[in-house]
Amino acid sequence: MCLDFVNTLDDRHTTPKELLETYVDLVRFGEDAGLLDSRQVDRLYERSQAHPEQAKEVLIWGRELREAIHDVFWAIMNKQAVPPAALARLNADVQTAAGHMRLVPAPHSQAKGGFEWSYDDLGEFDSVLWPIARAAADLLASDQLPYARACFSKACEWFFLDTSKNHHRRWCDMTRCGNRAKVQRFYARQKKGKC
Repeated sequence: MCLDFVNTLDDRHTTPKELLETYVDLVRFGEDAGLLDSRQVDRLYERSQAHPEQAKEVLIWGRELREAIHDVFWAIMNKQAVPPAALARLNADVQTAAGHMRLVPAPHSQAKGGFEWSYDDLGEFDSVLWPIARAAADLLASDQLPYARACFSKACEWFFLDTSKNHHRRWCDMTRCGNRAKVQRFYARQKKGKC
């Protein structure tokens, strides 16, 4: 989910297109990612209408978090030093998220008496950012980190987690960027053959 959040700035390295233009876009991302249910979305939407300046501040904060996550993962993917400011920003958001986490009985636990993490007040404007920051931290601290990738297409470079069997996936989406690359290679070979 944190890698998908980075992708809300589309065409980042060519002609950037902001997909989080409003606070409502941020909330919709949270709903699409399964972070918020429809009741929470409605509540946040109503609050954003009543307090547009607070909502806008959180939108800006969310974009800054997104860029910090991008900078940290981009550095790792390119075997560079992680920018200290980006890591500090991510850590600040992770600490904020941790301050809102509580252990609660798990309703569908395999073992009787199991627990799970839950966030306390999902009606806060920045509540949509808490699980995103936590997901970024969890991925950074996991054995899955080496499989965080950027799409091989220089026109795309969306982030994704390579969950393929042999971990050799190069494209964010084979039907989008992968097929485009295959077609380009095909036409290049055809053109070369005619010369």
